[in-house]
Amino acid sequence: MLGIKQETLAFELGDDWSQKKVSLLEQKETVESDVLAQVAQILKVPTEAIENFDEEQAINIISNTASFDNCQQPAFFNNQPTFNPLDKMVELYERMLKQQQEMIDKLEKLIQSK
Repeated sequence: MLGIKQETLAFELGDDWSQKKVSLLEQKETVESDVLAQVAQILKVPTEAIENFDEEQAINIISNTASFDNCQQPAFFNNQPTFNPLDKMVELYERMLKQQQEMIDKLEKLIQSK
């Protein structure tokens, strides 16, 4: 749901992780607390969000809020955002640049260690 690939998560988890190992981790009913904490940190979500995740509930929330195309908009909806969309785009771009730089730094360390 966050758009993070298994390969990326495996890389972030460390040398002894692979895409296949992450795939197997996703299938587990229970995950060791230290691994769960590490995954939550990488995904930048609280461990509770992973522990209490309910796919069906998430799908219902998305499907119930995704589109208002065929509905009249209730009067209480505010059509003017309280934030500047351009600021949010810049913030997202800066965050993506930072993540890219972190990835480059990690790759350089990996190359230097070999």
